[in-house]
Amino acid sequence: MKKITLLSLTVIFIASCKIKVDKNQHPQSFATNYVDPFIGTGGHGHTYPGATVPFGMLQVSPDNGISSWDWCSGYHYSDSIVSGFSHLHLSGTGIGDLADILFMPTNKKLDLTAKAASRDFLPYKSKYNHVNEKAVPGYYQVFLEDPKINVELTSTQRTAYHKYTYNNNETQSVVVDLGFAINWDKATKTAITVEDANTISGYRFSTGWAKNQKVFFVAKFSKPITESIITADKKVVSGKNAEGENTALQLFFDAKNSKELGVKVALSSVSIANAKDNLEEKKEFEKVKTDASADWNKALSKITVETPVDSLKTIFYTALYHAQVAPVTYSDKNGQFRTEDDKIVTSKNYTAYSTLSLWDTFRAENPLLTILDPNKVSDMVNSMLAYYETKKILPVWTLYANETNTMTGYHSIPVIADAYLKGIKGFDAEKAFEAMKATMMQDERGLNFYKKYGYIPYNLLDESVTITLEYAYDDWCVAQMAKALGKQADYEFFSKRAKAYEYLFDAKSGFMRGKSENGKSWNEPFDPKHSNHREHTDYTEGNAWQHSWFVPHNVDNLISLHGGNEIFTKRLEQLFTESSEITGDNVSADISGLIGQYAHGNEPSHHITYMFNHAGQPWRTQYWVRHILDTQYNTTANGLSGNEDCGQMSAWYVFSSMGLYPMNPASGEYEIGSPIFNKSTLNLPNGKTFVIEAENVSEKNFYIQSATLNGKAFNKTAISHQEMLKGGVLHFVMGAQPNKNWGQN
Repeated sequence: MKKITLLSLTVIFIASCKIKVDKNQHPQSFATNYVDPFIGTGGHGHTYPGATVPFGMLQVSPDNGISSWDWCSGYHYSDSIVSGFSHLHLSGTGIGDLADILFMPTNKKLDLTAKAASRDFLPYKSKYNHVNEKAVPGYYQVFLEDPKINVELTSTQRTAYHKYTYNNNETQSVVVDLGFAINWDKATKTAITVEDANTISGYRFSTGWAKNQKVFFVAKFSKPITESIITADKKVVSGKNAEGENTALQLFFDAKNSKELGVKVALSSVSIANAKDNLEEKKEFEKVKTDASADWNKALSKITVETPVDSLKTIFYTALYHAQVAPVTYSDKNGQFRTEDDKIVTSKNYTAYSTLSLWDTFRAENPLLTILDPNKVSDMVNSMLAYYETKKILPVWTLYANETNTMTGYHSIPVIADAYLKGIKGFDAEKAFEAMKATMMQDERGLNFYKKYGYIPYNLLDESVTITLEYAYDDWCVAQMAKALGKQADYEFFSKRAKAYEYLFDAKSGFMRGKSENGKSWNEPFDPKHSNHREHTDYTEGNAWQHSWFVPHNVDNLISLHGGNEIFTKRLEQLFTESSEITGDNVSADISGLIGQYAHGNEPSHHITYMFNHAGQPWRTQYWVRHILDTQYNTTANGLSGNEDCGQMSAWYVFSSMGLYPMNPASGEYEIGSPIFNKSTLNLPNGKTFVIEAENVSEKNFYIQSATLNGKAFNKTAISHQEMLKGGVLHFVMGAQPNKNWGQN
């Protein structure tokens, strides 16, 4: 709670200087008070604590300098060493890339020619302590103990601002290391130039997860540079510029007159000239910090929640914060951005976005954005279509114009279908359908087998069960788009293929299993608890227990395959009560947050709890949703049970804590779960409000007794997006015992 108090005091002071608000009339106007960016920086959350604005191009944040899975964001709460502050970071992913353009203040001349095999040999690293570290939305601060320098960071959409405060009359210096890299990343070509007394520029090309990443930068200092030492590939070079695989420099500034040194840094995927155009030179640090807080308050106030339990507000608003840091702005101020084929294109009437973690985010993060900001959704769709122009296939997981091909399926497709079917405009629907159809009719990533056999045989491709199930869902989404556009033949074709899951269902065991190409024999021996990470397995980052439920587009038919509601709900309940043992010699680390065999720490489990609604037992959905809310999220650094994954883990909480969830993300419907707030208000983009009330809700009262929608009895276990857009009040009466008659219509 100490951290929350510090956050609250800081942001209240910032916001009070900027916004005139009567807090009695607007109790949630200061939503940033409740955000703790350190949540998820411990455990396997993989989040970063640094400064960014909603969907900003830059994420200026500390890097510990460790190359390890739990340091994928560059930072882990368990650490006490900082190696510098770089400008691009991934929020909660499972693969560590980026950490580009590292800046680090120091107070002495350093030897940058020594080779550093690890961070232990970095001459500019420093110790720090969490007691002297602070993070709020749009602002980060830490005191470096070794050089005794205070570092503050903030950001606009395309410019990062640093403020370093040195001791009186000490050497004021900054190191810029373009060769710095962690995890999978490696610089391939870099360059740096001292342009004038206050300006440096350069570029960093690298390979890693993104095989061809190009970042150009410019930095403006608040004081003239008095001396510069430049190295290229660990050798000092003369002059004002250098090129090499690994370039770095140390700059010195006059310590007289001011203890503070400011730096403004802008990036571009296109050129140094574009980075200069992106640079916001006129604003100063305190103004940017205040504006960033105001931007976050606006973004977070799109949903207001009311509860007497402050810790729930902290979890909720931090989740809402994490749900709006990615995808990230990719196009420059002039609209230009780099595509995968190294060409420069210009976005017209939209902002291009990168960091599309679609295997994760199609489930709840992208549907949440259709409520929070439909205009950004159409921009993201246009970003996918721009990628399609280059590759003639929709993206899987794009990072800085690179297709990483990470994870299974083509989940651009449900995102596009969801947007169109919800009435979101701003993109070419015919072109979008063309892209969806072309993607599902090509032969890459197992689609050749899928088309030939109707499923993917396990002996022809690893992860065959997961891939088949996800392609079946993608097909269903193509079919819905075809239907909406009046393309009957396509609707029928893709609807038929969307039943591919039927090939893999083993009625005897109740699991989806790997089937051979002869269409008869299963993959033996079979152990539903067995996991083998990403190779020689039928399941992606999981096992049969976790992956056998992915038929969100036809739960009723899945229930029929099991033999009816009774058998289905018995097996579904067993998922949560089975022992949590995971067998195998190479178990996926992504299997975390276990409740029985249900793994909340990884995305394939996220929809499962809501399937009881379709099998006549909505009270079991209510029970398990509340159990997950209570046990898998908290206010500590370890407050996430698995990777944040660019907003998905948090989006699950945002939806579920209000009592809703998009179990079938492209259906336009939200399943009813168990709300934990007395009142949640969605301030909709159309100017209307949709209010969810939970009368008598408490730790024990989590079962729905009755419900009304705008004063009329409501006895359904789902509500449509279109109903919500009309505005109104969905009122629940909660109790300690299940009402097994509610939701049976």
